[in-house]
Amino acid sequence: MQFGKVDHPETVDFSLPHDHPDTLKLLSNSKNKKPLYITIGCAKWNKQDLKGFYPKGIKDELAYYATQFGCIELNATFYKAPSKDQVITWSNKTPDNFKFFPKIPNTVSHFKRLVGAQQPTEEFCDAIAHFEDKLGMAFLQLHDNFKPKDFGSLETYLKSFPKVIPLAVEVRNKEWFESPIINDNYYHLLNSLGLTNILVDTAGRRDMMHMRLSSKTAFIRWVGANHPTDYKRLDEWISRIQQWKEQGLENLYFFIHQNVELESPLLAAYFIRNLNLALGCNIPIPKTLHDNNDQLKLL
Repeated sequence: MQFGKVDHPETVDFSLPHDHPDTLKLLSNSKNKKPLYITIGCAKWNKQDLKGFYPKGIKDELAYYATQFGCIELNATFYKAPSKDQVITWSNKTPDNFKFFPKIPNTVSHFKRLVGAQQPTEEFCDAIAHFEDKLGMAFLQLHDNFKPKDFGSLETYLKSFPKVIPLAVEVRNKEWFESPIINDNYYHLLNSLGLTNILVDTAGRRDMMHMRLSSKTAFIRWVGANHPTDYKRLDEWISRIQQWKEQGLENLYFFIHQNVELESPLLAAYFIRNLNLALGCNIPIPKTLHDNNDQLKLL
């Protein structure tokens, strides 16, 4: 992922901001707290991007990837909507507890800009419904120039989105975060529809780290900088997740990206191992061809 890439990440203040006050209100507003469900994955499974991850002789990359990770952020569907048969093929290659998080096609989000997009949306949802229990959550990533002036289009689209498909939303334009009134209106819409917002942690867009949840699900797209600071950044996220868990977070979907994706599995292994230590959970740690304690930098 190149979004938010900077030339000198060592100059960036990567500290996580304090939570928005509404995050604590939302998380603590529950009498019966559920155990925290966690799934962690990468953005892609192809061998070209994840060099050094697949053992020699692996022919089916998805089938192997699914033995190492619990989920995939399915960016391929952004460029081409899958057919029902393709979804079933992908699903059949993965274990029962694996989850897919398909991105809504750019035909809907970027070209039509949500207007007159009912047919392609329904076709997409009809196809991904065949993931059945392996469907984690679809997500809508809007264009950088999709601004609050387009709120009406967003509201109409989200209200008509098929209710049987869980959905997360990512707005990118800075105007969504600069005005408290605009931000409150946006979150009121998500809250009223039971939708999840996406937090993007990337070097060049710290404004997107508003730390405001719209549901008891945290959907995090974390983008490393292929830089030593990546490890400290992940450590800080572990502390925040631990805090959210104590406050009432119910689901954590955490996807690790890199500007150069080949390091993503190694960072994921580091993150999962230390998250297990912090939370007392037992998420399987993916193997890498570089797997040793020095490179995982265990705490």
